[in-house]
Amino acid sequence: MPLALLALAIGAFGIGTTEFVIMGLLPEVAGDYGVSIPTAGYLVTGYALGVMFGAPLMTVLGTRISRKRMLMLLMGLFIAGNLLSALAPAFSVMLTGRIIASLAHGAFFGIGSVVAADLVAPDKKAGAIAMMFTGLTVANVVGVPLGTLVGQSVGWRVTFGVVAALGVIGLAGIARLVPDMPKAEGVRLRHELAAFKNVQVLLAMAMTVLGFGGVFAAITYIAPMMTHVAGFADGSVTWLLVLFGLGMVGGNLVGGRFADRALMPMLYVSLGALAVVLALFTFTAHDKLLSAITVALIGALGFATVPPLQKRVLDQAHGAPTLASAVNIGAFNLGNALSAWLGGLVIAAGLGYTAPNWVGAALAAGALVLAFVSAALERRAGGPSTVVTGSAPAEQRAAVHH
Repeated sequence: MPLALLALAIGAFGIGTTEFVIMGLLPEVAGDYGVSIPTAGYLVTGYALGVMFGAPLMTVLGTRISRKRMLMLLMGLFIAGNLLSALAPAFSVMLTGRIIASLAHGAFFGIGSVVAADLVAPDKKAGAIAMMFTGLTVANVVGVPLGTLVGQSVGWRVTFGVVAALGVIGLAGIARLVPDMPKAEGVRLRHELAAFKNVQVLLAMAMTVLGFGGVFAAITYIAPMMTHVAGFADGSVTWLLVLFGLGMVGGNLVGGRFADRALMPMLYVSLGALAVVLALFTFTAHDKLLSAITVALIGALGFATVPPLQKRVLDQAHGAPTLASAVNIGAFNLGNALSAWLGGLVIAAGLGYTAPNWVGAALAAGALVLAFVSAALERRAGGPSTVVTGSAPAEQRAAVHH
C-alpha cells in the first residue's frame, strides 16, 4: 500500500476523534458555558447536519481544482474549525466552530476514497479505501478515550487544540506524500450529478443508510442498555465503546480485504450476520460477558460493510465518482440520525432499552434485501451497470498519471 494512504489515515483519525470525543465532554462544555446538557447536545447535532449538507456542497465547490489541493483545503478548514472550538468565548461560537469542522468531514472521506482507490491496482481498491478508514476506526479506540481523558483532566479546550494539531500533521502528510494528481479534463458538475440517475448508485446509498443505521440504532443507547439491563457500572461504558471500536477496526480491514475478492457476497454475509447479531443482542444484553462480545461483533460486522459499500458507489459512478462518494459519506450520518430517532421512539413507547436492537435488526435486514435487489438488477442488465459520461475517458487518462 502506498505511503500516501498513511497521510489520509491520519486525517481520518483526526476527523473521527473530533466527531465522537464531544459526546464524552458534554458535561464539561455545558458547565463552562452555563448551558444545559440538552443544549450542549446541539454540538453533536450541528456536526452531523454539517456533514450531511457539507459533503455535497464542498465537493461541488472543489470540482474545479485538483483532488490533492481540495484535500489540503479541507484539512485547513478542519484545523480552523477545531481551533475556533478550542478558543470559543461563547457557546454559539463553539457551535460555529463545530459546524466549520464538520464541513470538511464528508468531502474529505468522499474525495479521499477516490484518491485512495486511484493509488492502487484495480484489485486492491477496497483495501486501499479500508486503509484510509482505519484512521476513523482507530480514533474510536485511541483518540476518543484519550481525548475524553485529557478533556476531563486538564480541560476540554486542550482536547480540541490537540485535535487541531492532528489536522496540521494530516495536512503536512497530504502535502508531502499524496501525489499531485492532475484534474481530469472534461469533468463538470453535470457529469458528477449524472451518477444519481443510476439506480445502482441510489441502491448502494440506501444500503448505507439502512446498514449502518442498524448499527447506531443499538449503539446510540448502549449506555442505558449496558447499565440498566446488563448491570455494568457507569464507568464501564467507556471500555465497552473501546471494545466496539476494536471491532470496527477489525471489521473494516476484513471488509476491505474480501470486498476486493467478492464484493456482493461480502455484503450478503456482513449485512445478514449484522441483522442476526442485532436481533440476538436483545437477549445477550442481559448477560455481561455475552453483551460485551455482542458489542464487539456489532462494531466488526457494521464496519465490514463500509469498504464494500463505498467501493460499490465508486464502481457504479465510474465516470464521475467524486460527488457520489462524498454523498455516500453523508448517507452514513443520515442513517445514524434516522436510527437514533427510531430507537428513541421505541424506548419512549415503553418497549424497554433493548427495543432499539430490533429496530437495528430490521434496518440491517432491509439493507440485505436491497443488496439482493441490486444484484438481481445487475444480472438482468447483463453485467455491472456504470454511469457512462463523456468524462470517463478523461478519468481513465488521469488514472494513468496517478
